[in-house]
Amino acid sequence: MKTKNEKKTINAWCMYDWANSVYSLVISSTIFPVYYNSATNSAFGSDRVDFFGFNITNSVLYSYSLSFAFLIIAILSPLLSGIADYGGRRKFFMKFFTYLGGLSCIGLYWFNGANVELGITLSVLACIGFAGGLVFYNAFLPVIATPEKYDIVSAKGYSLGYIGSVILLIFNLVTITFPDLFGFQAEVGAVKLSFILVGTWWIGFAQIPFYILPSNKRSGIDYSNIIKRGYQEIIQVWKSARQNKMLKRFLLSFFFYSTGVQTVMYLAALFGDKELNMPGNKLILTILIIQIVAVGGSYLFARLSERKGNIFSLSIMVFIWIIICLYAYFVTNEFEFYFLATVVGLVMGGIQSLSRATYSKLIPSDTIDQTSYFSFYDVLEKVAIVLGTFSYAFIEQLTGSMRNSAVTLGLFFLVGIAFLRLVKIPEEPFRFGNDQASSTSE
Repeated sequence: MKTKNEKKTINAWCMYDWANSVYSLVISSTIFPVYYNSATNSAFGSDRVDFFGFNITNSVLYSYSLSFAFLIIAILSPLLSGIADYGGRRKFFMKFFTYLGGLSCIGLYWFNGANVELGITLSVLACIGFAGGLVFYNAFLPVIATPEKYDIVSAKGYSLGYIGSVILLIFNLVTITFPDLFGFQAEVGAVKLSFILVGTWWIGFAQIPFYILPSNKRSGIDYSNIIKRGYQEIIQVWKSARQNKMLKRFLLSFFFYSTGVQTVMYLAALFGDKELNMPGNKLILTILIIQIVAVGGSYLFARLSERKGNIFSLSIMVFIWIIICLYAYFVTNEFEFYFLATVVGLVMGGIQSLSRATYSKLIPSDTIDQTSYFSFYDVLEKVAIVLGTFSYAFIEQLTGSMRNSAVTLGLFFLVGIAFLRLVKIPEEPFRFGNDQASSTSE
């Protein structure tokens, strides 16, 4: 049995962020959305596409497909994580979703715009693979580290993810900008190569945590009722969250501000493409800015939380997100968009890593099966993405403008910060609100 805080194990855990973050950057945030928009416009002659007999705007279809993907994983996650805890299969499912996501990314090589059904299907499967793997990856944090190390270990994981994904994105940007230097007659060949590289990078580097992270295999398991037991475990987490005042408040806050954060991350490139008509290489540069700044942002807010507490640091970031949503409505040129991207990067990494660390601190200390708690956390995040991407698409479909969708996201952040002001972490000063109660049952 490995002891906690082992450098080798922590580094291996962080390498999974290095492995899978290329999906979230290259596939979901930059190259694929831009290529999808361009390829479908070219194939159909406008931004209206035929998808299984339905005529719909390509960007609205893409947003709805994200909603569908995260709805699927939200339904599956409680079952799978409960099974992982009870059956000792945490690493097995982490591998399964990694291979599903990686191979789906490779399959995007054959998407050409006209076969929009193939592109959407594979992007949905890749999204499910990414989100599903994170359920089990996050659950390893309390297994490999002690509570006082959560903040810095979580930040290290996110930082490695940003660094690794930026390296691959820069290489892809060079091949797309200068395709002839790499033997391509046009940039579309370099774009398709990027999908293959993402899949092989993801699967290849994931072998490091797969080899080193501890297994939780158990003997004498009765698998006849394992599906029932999986849901029973997640129900127990729900009951615990309802009885634990501070945990409940934090999860409510997390749900609402994650609705905004995740939607911005997934749809920022489409916003720049449709609202500002920015070329693909400049959109990729914008996302690069976000990723590079996010590395420093994750450590900056981790250090701030050490001095002022997690809730103070999170509150500052959520407030900045509100300003971002309002400012997005008035952005009219690429330089304003670059500035907006810089601010987004500053708070994107910090809010993700600190949210994960804060939740880890609020989980009851006597909990044995950590995966079910993190599954509940991830389910909330996935449902938040469903709500955010669906709302974003619906407002665009209703008004014809993504700017209105961006402003709508600000409302979710407002609700999130209202709940966050009422949260107190054990042994951390209660800096907001008047309720001095500890995190005990109501």
